[in-house]
Amino acid sequence: MGTRKGSAAGRVLRDRTAGLFLAAVVVSGFGSSAMSLAAGIWVKSLTGSDSLAALALFTVWLPVLFGPALGTLADRWPRKPLLVWSNIVMALLLTALTAVDSAGRIWILFTVLVLYGSASVLMDSAESALVARAVDTRLLGDFNGLRMMANEGMKLVAPLTGAGLYARFGGGAVALLDALSFALAAGLYGLLRVRRPDPAAAGGRQDGWAAGLRQLWGSPVLRPLVLAGSATMLCAGLNGATLYAVVDGRLGHSPSYAGVLSVAQGAGSVTIGLLAGPLLRRLPERVFTAVGIAVFAVGVGLRALPYDAVALAACALIGVGLPCVLIAAMTAVQRETPDALLGRTSATADTLMFAPNAMALGLGAGLVALVDVRVLLPVVGAVALLTAVLMVTGRRGRLTLAPTGPLPSSTEA
Repeated sequence: MGTRKGSAAGRVLRDRTAGLFLAAVVVSGFGSSAMSLAAGIWVKSLTGSDSLAALALFTVWLPVLFGPALGTLADRWPRKPLLVWSNIVMALLLTALTAVDSAGRIWILFTVLVLYGSASVLMDSAESALVARAVDTRLLGDFNGLRMMANEGMKLVAPLTGAGLYARFGGGAVALLDALSFALAAGLYGLLRVRRPDPAAAGGRQDGWAAGLRQLWGSPVLRPLVLAGSATMLCAGLNGATLYAVVDGRLGHSPSYAGVLSVAQGAGSVTIGLLAGPLLRRLPERVFTAVGIAVFAVGVGLRALPYDAVALAACALIGVGLPCVLIAAMTAVQRETPDALLGRTSATADTLMFAPNAMALGLGAGLVALVDVRVLLPVVGAVALLTAVLMVTGRRGRLTLAPTGPLPSSTEA
């Protein structure tokens, strides 16, 4: 059995198209993770404002709210050129940040960050659609798990690189590093060999942005997964807002200890990224999702305990459990959605799942001031656990097994 698990991930990595996609994810993810930390530090150092520094992160998240409209572009334009040119444009825009050397020019940084977030939503939509056509259906879970692993792996090393580069050379150097990562990703996407879409499906590209929402809501497979993702990411946002209250108030450490907890969570996410594909072939998607949410819920509840070892284990459990619903939902969207609607459906799913996370971060900041984390965290964990129970007991469509059967040979494209 172990050989077969390894062979599935190996087939994904040996597939030329999937390998190029994952390489682009690693390259661009490294630059983006470095920039995401440096942007807040940059704003703080130039303005002295904590609120503006926090706004820098929110600015990148803001375009997620417009995912359905941006996803429509990924359905109406050729997706490979869209990926290539979006990366090239972002590489050029990031070089403009070398001019940001005072508080009076901070508007340039915020403008680029808005475009940065918009390009990320657009490219994620186009990439998801291309992957669905290029990767064997039976390996989509493996691909999405490896993609998650690559993203989380970059978050373990890239922020430290960005912080070090900023401290030594300033924000402009981090922007140039990110620009280089976009340029390299554009080159990798340019090497893709993409099948032309079915002309019969092209008519669907004339539908409006709401077609993605109709596709999600009308599917008994997709609707419960996306709703579970929304509820879980809402809980994740509330959990994230308690980070420093836990580090300081419960564990008695300085704020820098948050980095240690983040590493533990990242390690958990890397682990589930490797295991997601094999597990999705053996479990119904809703069972896989429910188990992951339950593991996440236990981790959130354990964070209320004032012990370092428990806190590290809890963060590892969160890292293992939280990605499950995201991987399962994205895999199902790619498998269940017609190609002509896949860009906007993928973007709509991202909006429905990630917008609650952003809103909960703000709500949680207020709740932490009013409610003791010893009460708040168990309550959030209980809500997540209820979500897991509803996934397997609610009447929301059939329990779906991912496609099974012989895996393609490593020589198949």
